[in-house]
Amino acid sequence: MGRDESARNVWEGLAGRGYLLSPWPWRAVLYLLTGALTGAFVLVGLVLLTVAGGALAVVLVGLPLLGCLAFAGLPVAALERRRLRLVDREEAPGAHAEPVVPGLRGWLAVRVRERATWRELGHAVLTACLWWPAEVLLLAVALGGPLAAIATPVLFGTVGGGRETKVLKVWTVTGWPAACAACLGGMLLLAAGLYVLGVAAGARGALTRLLVAPRGSDLGARVVELTRSRARLVDAFEAERRRIERDLHDGAQQRLVALSMALGLARLDAPPGSALAGQLARAHEEAGAALAELRELIQGIHPRVLVDHGLPAAVADVADRSPVPVETRCALPGRLPDAVEAAAYFVVREALANVAKHSGAGRAWVRVALREGRLVAEVGDDGRGGADAARGSGITGLADRVSVVGGRLALSSPVGGPTVLRVEMPCAAGR
Repeated sequence: MGRDESARNVWEGLAGRGYLLSPWPWRAVLYLLTGALTGAFVLVGLVLLTVAGGALAVVLVGLPLLGCLAFAGLPVAALERRRLRLVDREEAPGAHAEPVVPGLRGWLAVRVRERATWRELGHAVLTACLWWPAEVLLLAVALGGPLAAIATPVLFGTVGGGRETKVLKVWTVTGWPAACAACLGGMLLLAAGLYVLGVAAGARGALTRLLVAPRGSDLGARVVELTRSRARLVDAFEAERRRIERDLHDGAQQRLVALSMALGLARLDAPPGSALAGQLARAHEEAGAALAELRELIQGIHPRVLVDHGLPAAVADVADRSPVPVETRCALPGRLPDAVEAAAYFVVREALANVAKHSGAGRAWVRVALREGRLVAEVGDDGRGGADAARGSGITGLADRVSVVGGRLALSSPVGGPTVLRVEMPCAAGR
């Protein structure tokens, strides 16, 4: 009988041909055996942690130990995801999200709110209190008895010397025919036991996957990877924007400045009122206009004030250049990630441009603050209101820019005003 090498898990091995000749029975035995050992160690660890935490809680030293119980399932689940490969070749990714705020505090804040953390804690408790004793009992019954029966001829010949022999104090063998019959029966029982252990290992693996690596986590892992790749693309895009801005600022702009100065000096040397003087004057004006346009272009690509002085200075600069009076309040504890600063700056700039073009407002305001690890920016005006993203007012583009860095945008603009645009973006203060 041939072996089925295409089985992806123990269930397919059980359903296929040649299960007993395949590696799956012994993989199932190894899975249950390591599960029993793991459960025993987890039980000891949970008991020690609980006892030590309870004993020290009177002096407040044990409270952190008791708090660690909430996260005790994380390392156990990580080990279980690796052990699952014994009975299921399909990858078992975790379902945890990456913390937005770096550091231990951010990690704890994310983990304590995740359902996956509490599922994994429940899995650890089941492993320590229920599963490992059941696995030990099942292994003893399914393997211990049949193996003892298979060894009956050996025991009969060595221990009894051909005389009456008790095997495991369960049955008595009185002759070689009975010993050989017990061996044959033990082989049949072992085959049946291996099937039973395969079913038990498959059920244990399925339940474990449900708790520590649910099928939906595959999609979650893809979403996490997509988010990370999008963040990498955003960082690369911002780096390219800064490179272009730097090249224009240090290259083309300096050449235009030099050209404008050369034309100005040439005008001084040209005879007044001559055709040459007129041509030089026009060329000087064109160079000045080109320089002004280039400066505006550089400002639009990535403003130097944002790079050098951060978001508060950049917001103040945009407010000063707005034709509508703008009140700014920008209180930040330090520099923010480049992508977040750039997104916030362009949102504020575009929103104030829309205020000047469409609102008819007499005044506007900008408020920027950092709240619970999120940058919150509001741009409002006292104009006529009625802004609608569906009418192509630029709000859709702003929402897309904010979503790239994981943020969200909300707009309130009733007819008659006021209009308030609010964006929130996850970030971490400091660089």
